[in-house]
Amino acid sequence: MTEVAYLLETRIGPEAEVRFLGDLAAGNFTTDPVLPGDWLRIAELVADYRDLPLGTVDASVIASAERLGVTAIATLHRRHFSVVRPRHVEAFEIFP
Repeated sequence: MTEVAYLLETRIGPEAEVRFLGDLAAGNFTTDPVLPGDWLRIAELVADYRDLPLGTVDASVIASAERLGVTAIATLHRRHFSVVRPRHVEAFEIFP
């Protein structure tokens, strides 16, 4: 959520960020926390894709997607998510 808020603020403006935060507060979006068991997978992904570099944030999205069975990712980091091979599907469907 922090990356989304940052991108909204820097690329669209603070009003978009405020609307997004209001939507979060209203329950229009849900968040999934990084669970203790995810950290080992995150570390594994960061190590495996260190030449990319993948980074903790994107690795946490992948670890959560694997745990939840999510197959589609909305991201501006198309390169990162198109290179990584998740455990549960051959590749992510990437938007936009």
